[in-house]
Amino acid sequence: MRPLRNHGPADSWERVREDVASHGTAVVWAAVEDWLPADPADPDVAAALGPDHRRVAGISLPQLRERFVASRLFLKSAAGAVLGVSPEDLELAYKPGGRPYLRGIDQLDISLSHTEELLVVGLTRHRRVGVDTEFKDRRMLALGTERQVCTPYELEALAAIEEEHRNREVVRLWTLKEAYSKAIGQGLRFRFCEFGFTARDEQVQLQRPDGSPGTGWEWAFHSWTVADRYTVSAAVHDPGFSGSRMAGPVAALLPALSAPVQNSRGR
Repeated sequence: MRPLRNHGPADSWERVREDVASHGTAVVWAAVEDWLPADPADPDVAAALGPDHRRVAGISLPQLRERFVASRLFLKSAAGAVLGVSPEDLELAYKPGGRPYLRGIDQLDISLSHTEELLVVGLTRHRRVGVDTEFKDRRMLALGTERQVCTPYELEALAAIEEEHRNREVVRLWTLKEAYSKAIGQGLRFRFCEFGFTARDEQVQLQRPDGSPGTGWEWAFHSWTVADRYTVSAAVHDPGFSGSRMAGPVAALLPALSAPVQNSRGR
């Protein structure tokens, strides 16, 4: 599975439907300008946004307002394409922490992330999905961020790689942790330094602070570079996974892994 590029409302959704049909999950990205309507005040835009249209007037900064409109149109169109319904027939609702979901529809889980000009949507017919994106060169190293983001085990691994690659590795870990926290609906209830991930050149697995496994193979984690500028990460939970790569069961890292989703960041 790799992120699929979407070029706007006129683009085909066939590859997205194929990914969901074959893998159960699709990750799709687009530029904000691809989904920004020529006239945001058009009644058709209001109809497409549904109840979210009332929120637009409360966003004072034009850039944030445009990103909000574009991201919701993109998300609803992607979900509608997979479900075979019109986007206008779908209503986005939000968990207490802002995590979006499709009201009245439990056969498709969704996740949304955006930063500056990029929009990312995750869709899965499995139980949970979380996506996150960030500039791949966003400065995080040497600001103290790595000690807030990384476990002791990750800090040791970070020190062992070439210095010029360390900042991008922190960005990768940050987006993985954001994606995972969205997928499990925990938001800021667990600090990022309390769970970690294996190195980029391995099949990525969640770890405890000491480097021991934190989940089984029912969780899949991925990171990619898109548009040569952004890191995109996804976390997908498939409780029906029946692989035999683990010698035995692994206790859940966080108690909420076996509980219903409660809240998460919705960015």
